Amino acid sequence: MRNVAPVVVAMHRALIVLDGLGDRPNPETGGRTPLEAASTPNLDALARGGALGTLTVIGPGIAPESDAGVLALLGLDPARESPGRGVLEALGIGIDLAPQDIAMRLNFATAGADGRILDSRVGRSLSSKEANELASAITRADLLHQEGVRAEVRSTVGHRGVLWLHPTDGTGLSSEISNSDPFYEKVGGMGRARAPADTRPLPVRATSTEAYAAHTARLVELFLERCEPLLIAHLVNARRALAGKPLANSLLLRHAGRLPEGSVRSFRDRTGLEGAAVTEMPVERGIARWLGLADLFVGPMGADRDKGYAERAETTRAALREHEFVYVHLKGPDEPGHDGRATEKKEIIEAIDRSFVGPFVRDLDWSELRIAVTADHATPCAQRGHSDDPVPLLVAGARTRGPGTPDRAVKFGEADCALGTLGNRRGIELMPLLRGGTAVAPT
Repeated sequence: MRNVAPVVVAMHRALIVLDGLGDRPNPETGGRTPLEAASTPNLDALARGGALGTLTVIGPGIAPESDAGVLALLGLDPARESPGRGVLEALGIGIDLAPQDIAMRLNFATAGADGRILDSRVGRSLSSKEANELASAITRADLLHQEGVRAEVRSTVGHRGVLWLHPTDGTGLSSEISNSDPFYEKVGGMGRARAPADTRPLPVRATSTEAYAAHTARLVELFLERCEPLLIAHLVNARRALAGKPLANSLLLRHAGRLPEGSVRSFRDRTGLEGAAVTEMPVERGIARWLGLADLFVGPMGADRDKGYAERAETTRAALREHEFVYVHLKGPDEPGHDGRATEKKEIIEAIDRSFVGPFVRDLDWSELRIAVTADHATPCAQRGHSDDPVPLLVAGARTRGPGTPDRAVKFGEADCALGTLGNRRGIELMPLLRGGTAVAPT
């Protein structure tokens, strides 16, 4: 009897990343995490039919930023392979970086009279319009013209932006410099959160003996020095002072980067999967563009959450009809985590379940689809920042069960996921798990 090759059914995959989903038990949500306290019937149904576990996204003791977390989930080593948060943000807003250019992520922030940062996000009250006015004024000032460098600030969403340094006199620049932002440190191409005792901005220093590193650090310090009086005197801050709002009187810079030499290995080259990305924020859009994923940018969430999540569900369903792999990034849970609002985080998770997950899974053919739901990092409300806590992981759909004991999940949440059959894994292990053609639960 001759051997017959098994029939392999083409399978599609979706990776749904809920930004900052992971949390810790919180009094505001009845001693449970916001995810455990949330009403999530659709995610719970997936949990009961799938396999659960947790992810230590980067490694113990490392509280990753979103870009590092996402790169790990997509199968990269962010410390070694990332071009830097600044580059990814720049790509996400369409800046055409030259090989000699440097880009840094920027926050408008509120500083006190003693220089300490009172709020690294201007109370989340700085509008994109106000940020654009400030960014345009800084760019027009051409603060490093005398030093032969064009310094441009591009605002993105709210308090966020990019500093773009372009040499005009042929002098080189280096990305081997430290952050001025005291709340993050740079490790290779990766950023990770830190909790400083002193919140004053840090001096920018060279982090290697690379040519031009010390020169670039001095230029960034000079830029910040010249920028401060411009911000303080700007009409935007005068209006904000009259309205009793926090001032955008400081800039925090982090994660300098530059385009890598040579070609970048695409997501398809790395995984064998042709893919697309449904994203809301510039850095995730930049990751998609950098890895050659089809760019299905939907922009930040509007005032109507349910409408926005329903639209994202339809975009994702349509993308799965056209692509083997779809990565979806939903920002929602992260911001209330940073702001310590556990009830709001719970409500956003409920809206995602109700208006994204429910419409997304309706009438799907699970015989040809496998999905993973997880987070790029935890953002515990009690900590008001990223942490290294393991994040929940759910894998459901085609061939997600091995012959081992099935998970006895009642709820998609931190507690049930910690007991799941997938165990605790590193973020970089997720794509092989999602891509594999056989059962993902251990036997």
